[in-house]
Amino acid sequence: MKVVETFGLSKTYVQDVLGTEYGRIKFRLRNRKVDALKDLSFSVEQGEIFGLLGPNGAGKTTTIKILMGIHFASRGTATLMGRPLGDLEVKRRIGFLPENPYFYDYLKGYEFLQYYGQLYGMPKRRLNARIEELLDLVGLSHAANLPLKGYSKGMNQRIGLAQSLLNDPQLVILDEPQSGLDPLGRKEVRDIILKLKEEGRTVLFSSHILSDAEMICDRVAILFKGELINIGRMNELLSAKTYQYELIVSGLQADKMDALKKGASKVLDANHESMLIYTEEAQAQEAIRTAIQHGGAIRSLTPRTETLEEYFIRNVKKGGEKRA
Repeated sequence: MKVVETFGLSKTYVQDVLGTEYGRIKFRLRNRKVDALKDLSFSVEQGEIFGLLGPNGAGKTTTIKILMGIHFASRGTATLMGRPLGDLEVKRRIGFLPENPYFYDYLKGYEFLQYYGQLYGMPKRRLNARIEELLDLVGLSHAANLPLKGYSKGMNQRIGLAQSLLNDPQLVILDEPQSGLDPLGRKEVRDIILKLKEEGRTVLFSSHILSDAEMICDRVAILFKGELINIGRMNELLSAKTYQYELIVSGLQADKMDALKKGASKVLDANHESMLIYTEEAQAQEAIRTAIQHGGAIRSLTPRTETLEEYFIRNVKKGGEKRA
């Protein structure tokens, strides 16, 4: 079942800009159109973790705001759980956390969740049980009676995640849930998202932190300047083919190292060791033979496959070249 589906989704903003002449502001405005999304089509399957990836200004937040009914598309359509956007019954089955949420920070963690649970119309007994369950899930049981203004960035993000899960949603939409967090905070959010998948929920989230997305996503869509650059499963996008070899050697005189450096695409020297990067296996093997002949020690030879970040940069560059 396709939980999310978009068809040619486009969004154009019209900005009013002051006209200028010879450095002076003229008392008239001219309109400037900005295409935030251009003909975006993708789908999210039930039970998967789907990542919308891209740099700032790629269109990730605009896409999420359209799906949530905060903004309206200029062209195109979308469905959530097979129903048109705005369907009230579907909205009851969605959890949402925006990128920069504003919380009433004078409330305690438990009070904050009670407030949102009451907005959902949840019965008191069921709400209290759900709050206890969610505080345990996000690791904030110890902070339930502390005011939110005393929470760290990571704690606020986790209480926001708890709020997005109060209504036991089938679909959870998160806009940059790991933004601004330290490595430990990002890991905590990753673990929560993986737990949601284990529970059978569908998660759609946006991110520019590619290493985290690589760890947890089933599929990703890469956006750049409002356009879809590529989409697919991680194992489809990232080739298993080795694209470079990292050789670390030591014990060679500088003049002997020159022979090894000739075929290397990159060389790094540190602590009496050298890392040489080759694009072909034959080059790496020849370097090993040469190093041994001259009395060098081979510390390691590591074949490397492409990471999501490297794939992303390569494809974004291609996208930029096409638009140039």
